[in-house]
Amino acid sequence: MSENTKNDLSKVPAVTLTFWVVKILATTLGETGGDAVSMSMNLGYVIASIIFLGIFAAVVAAQIAAKSFYPFLYWAVIVATTTLGTTLADFADRSLGIGYAGGSSLLFILLMASLGIWYKSVGSVSVETITSPKVEMFYWGTILFSQTLGTALGDWMADTNRVGYEGGALVFAAGLALVAAAYFFSSVSRTVLFWAAFILTRPLGATLGDLLDKPVAHGGFAFSRYSASGILAALIFACILFLPQKAGSHPGQDQKAS
Repeated sequence: MSENTKNDLSKVPAVTLTFWVVKILATTLGETGGDAVSMSMNLGYVIASIIFLGIFAAVVAAQIAAKSFYPFLYWAVIVATTTLGTTLADFADRSLGIGYAGGSSLLFILLMASLGIWYKSVGSVSVETITSPKVEMFYWGTILFSQTLGTALGDWMADTNRVGYEGGALVFAAGLALVAAAYFFSSVSRTVLFWAAFILTRPLGATLGDLLDKPVAHGGFAFSRYSASGILAALIFACILFLPQKAGSHPGQDQKAS
């Protein structure tokens, strides 16, 4: 295999139903795992964020250095972004004193800025162009912002808008259904739809995570955060092991996405 061919190989998985199933499980694990460290261990949002930032830096460096697609490594980075996103969002929403609306607005601006800088730098934000370290860094930075925004949106919907965790999960599931309908029945850019779905799966995971570990009196199932995290981690491991994934397609196939 030539060096050029190696450089053209994608290190992110093909976007299939399995991808979205594992993504939702990973984002739910991020909620329960992030809360387990910041709340159950009583470390607080700042210390927990520092811990998760170190884990994120380590696994994303390994992912960027990898020469090909490794499913377990890729999803380890996704879980790292979602746990870090959970504690960062909680810090922005609660410790900074700007509330859910302020935190969500700030994170939305950061996400749009990340996408804008990425697009201006390489001319596309399609996942099918992720074949170089430079683009991969844009990709993971954008994912981190999207995961953090999704956490803030999930908490905002469940708490501030008083729809509860079950109601919040239904709202975001409905949003994903609309994105899926647009994918199958419209000509909307696949890149726009991908990022919309990627963002929406995070608040869905956040509300599902809260549903699992909150007390019954607050509308939850009262699992401990440790138990819920362990179950979710086992499900993710099983999905990766028994539902094989392949690397995404070669860049340039989705002309509409650029």
